Amino acid sequence: MGTISLEGMEFFAYHGVADEEQLIGNKFSIDVTITTDLTIAAETDKLRNTINYEVLYKIVADVMKKKHRLLEHVAYQIIRKAKEQFTDIQNIKVSVSKFNPPVGGVCERSRVTISE
Repeated sequence: MGTISLEGMEFFAYHGVADEEQLIGNKFSIDVTITTDLTIAAETDKLRNTINYEVLYKIVADVMKKKHRLLEHVAYQIIRKAKEQFTDIQNIKVSVSKFNPPVGGVCERSRVTISE
């Protein structure tokens, strides 16, 4: 077993509970870590035997293009779509961070992490 991660993917998107957040948008950061068997990829040196980073990034980018109210929902959608694309995922952990969330005070970012 091994892990493959894409860390610090940044997007400008329109997620938030408040209607205003869905209009003005915000900066988000996404981290994805996948646990899978990397033995065949390590032995064969073939992309088809592993998680393709480019495809994984596109999954995240596509989810981020759609408006969502909750960060939990964003993370869940990334997990669901990644598992549909890559059936050999043993575990996937997705963290979604929103910069400067509207909490009524100073807060660099809010973060939700889901593991499945």
